[in-house]
Amino acid sequence: MQLNINGKSHAVDDIWADETLLTVLREALGLTGAKFGCGLGQCGACTVMIDGEARRSCLELASDLAGAEILTIEGLASDQGELHPVQSAWITQAVPQCGYCQAGQIMSAVALLRVNPKPSPADIDEAMRGNLCRCGTYQRIRRAIAEASEMV
Repeated sequence: MQLNINGKSHAVDDIWADETLLTVLREALGLTGAKFGCGLGQCGACTVMIDGEARRSCLELASDLAGAEILTIEGLASDQGELHPVQSAWITQAVPQCGYCQAGQIMSAVALLRVNPKPSPADIDEAMRGNLCRCGTYQRIRRAIAEASEMV
């Protein structure tokens, strides 16, 4: 099976029919940016983009995604290493604490800005409501998304 991840085709062999995308990313391909959190799609730590939409990779079967465009945190920066505006805003707003949820948070924010480049505070809250941060940096996350919206 071939998966298109971060603009590159990856041959994925020897996976079970019920193997999640998260497991394939982390275990088979070594893309460990998406984290295993709850395993139930409720925390958002495993969020990636599939065909431009933020989705929980712990709920997606890898076998269902042949032909889909999958983007992980590892593929977000440019080939020259230039950070995405959301990543840059995350740094300037000092969002990270423990960092565990950050990749999922960033991927959800990028997905939001792709469909709504100038979100209101309510739009940001709605788009991010499924991403939990145990460190409680929600105010900084909101500020970072607002800042990034000025750069996209």
